[in-house]
Amino acid sequence: MKTVLITGATRGIGRSMAIELGRCGYQVAVNGLNGKSVKQVVEDIRGTGGFAEGFCANVADPAAVTAMMDEVAGKMGSLDILIHNAGILHDRRCEFMTDLEWQAVLGVHLNGAFYCIRRAIAHLSRDGGDILLMTSTAGLAGSAGQVNYSAAKAGLLGMLWTLADELKAKRIRVNGIAPAALTDMTRPVIQHLTEKYAERNEPLPEAWSLGEAEDVARFVRALLDHKDPELTGQVFGINGQQITPWEKPRALATVTFAPEDFFELRKQRRERGADACI
Repeated sequence: MKTVLITGATRGIGRSMAIELGRCGYQVAVNGLNGKSVKQVVEDIRGTGGFAEGFCANVADPAAVTAMMDEVAGKMGSLDILIHNAGILHDRRCEFMTDLEWQAVLGVHLNGAFYCIRRAIAHLSRDGGDILLMTSTAGLAGSAGQVNYSAAKAGLLGMLWTLADELKAKRIRVNGIAPAALTDMTRPVIQHLTEKYAERNEPLPEAWSLGEAEDVARFVRALLDHKDPELTGQVFGINGQQITPWEKPRALATVTFAPEDFFELRKQRRERGADACI
């Protein structure tokens, strides 16, 4: 029986993944900040016949992460899969964002991922395993009003692609999920946008039609069950039944020009309606 540690597993997508994997035979280490919420998810998993233990720890605190990893290994006997799902939001446009809001979001999303991964590698490398990082289209394409969140999620992508190469020899796969689902975090945003577009007498854009957290959980379970060792370094967008693989950024073209000529050529091509991406 494989053991999976899920950070931020007390609500939303994290909770859905914990319930799904517990139902499907995984031992689930449930992480969160609130002891009562952690206990409830553990009881929910056990209620379906699954095995689960709870671990309260702030992933932004490296000492707390060290203690949690030791406790998980002691109680669960092994650690085969790490899913870094913990996250917070402090949305604000850059000019109004405080240093604390910047640091808090990067602390949980990005620093927390590093603290958990570095401490998990020794356990995962015994028999190979999986690391899943929950990223976002905000990291892949940017999101106005979320410079801290976008930067953190983009940072996870660099971490993902680097670790996929570093850890392949240890038979540890590293992949990313960019979920689009109705959760406690996204529901207020959808409500705000719905009201905003209604004031304009415009329909809400199709891009904001989101699936459910359970859709993401089912994809994660299928990914973990698929044992292809070459399936690493990949990012999958999940929205309901829609699966969108994302490619690593690559150079579009290399040209030799004086800088002034290069930008003049781009301008001319754009004016002609041609591809200006050179």
